[in-house]
Amino acid sequence: MSDQDDIKAYLHNIARDMQAIRGMVTEVVNYMKEAESEVSEKMRRFIMYFHDVHDVMWTYHENGQEPPEHVRREVERCSDRYKHLIEDSYADEGTFERVRQEMSQREGNRYDWTKLLMRRKADEARDS
Repeated sequence: MSDQDDIKAYLHNIARDMQAIRGMVTEVVNYMKEAESEVSEKMRRFIMYFHDVHDVMWTYHENGQEPPEHVRREVERCSDRYKHLIEDSYADEGTFERVRQEMSQREGNRYDWTKLLMRRKADEARDS
């Protein structure tokens, strides 16, 4: 075999490997997008952080101590921020609002999501 044949075989192997890697990366990105269609990564990570801070506070309580002021303030900040993130998610183009609209079109829901959608539209009409 000549050096050129070796180079062609080597490049062919690299191209095949790159194609396989590209396919796997595409699959992972599709999984990420599908997961974020329900709950954004920002929301998921924030909730995990909030939960961790809350656990720190309860660790003090379990030991019979009051949590320090800085821990309580962080729980308060997280509580307000969580409310903001929820409001953003229920805004017109927010993730939760899109999911709520999809849920309202399906049969067998335990709760009536159409009432919330109609109430929201009435509130918007009244505000304008």
